[in-house]
Amino acid sequence: MCNGYIRVLVQVLCAHLLCGWVHGSELTFELPDNAKQCFYEDIIIGTKCTLEFQVVTGGHYDVDCRLEDPDGAVLYKEMKKQYDSFTFNAPKNGTYKFCFSNEFSTFTHKTVYFDFQVGDDPPLFPNENRVTALTQMESACVSIHEALKSVIDYQTHFRLREAQGRSRAEDLNTRVAFWSIGEAVILLVVSISQVVLLRSFFSDKKTTTTRVGS
Repeated sequence: MCNGYIRVLVQVLCAHLLCGWVHGSELTFELPDNAKQCFYEDIIIGTKCTLEFQVVTGGHYDVDCRLEDPDGAVLYKEMKKQYDSFTFNAPKNGTYKFCFSNEFSTFTHKTVYFDFQVGDDPPLFPNENRVTALTQMESACVSIHEALKSVIDYQTHFRLREAQGRSRAEDLNTRVAFWSIGEAVILLVVSISQVVLLRSFFSDKKTTTTRVGS
């Protein structure tokens, strides 16, 4: 009985760890200003795919995104989006290309996260699609597996939000620091000007006499 529990738990953990590696690409990368970055994925016809992306840091947190099929036909195109998700079924076999562009920005680089899922997750058990019902243990393992996937998705989104919030806070802190330095400089200049002006009011003016010869 104990060996059966261990075997099932090992199956759950292995499937959970490998499904993302086999069926999707997840990446966070730097996108410089005036730059364009493309990625490629081989997909079989009829496969369900989902592209999700979000700008984590940089500028107005926007980026251009474009998805093309193997013939170059545009399946998805959005301009200056902060985040979005697009699901499609591959119309043909081949290499699909999706690009992120920051060419509209002249001096601000971006940090972009994307998750490209290809196909559905494999069954947790080899005989999961059999006609007979799953055992109580197998059903519990499937439920745990689905719950773990949801937890990972929530953790990813919360980490992105935390990174974005930290970037905004650091940017705001930098602006406040510069504003405080500017105020200090202005206050110093005004103080010196007032001192100089007051001294000019109370300074003795030298009088000059001219002797006129007879």
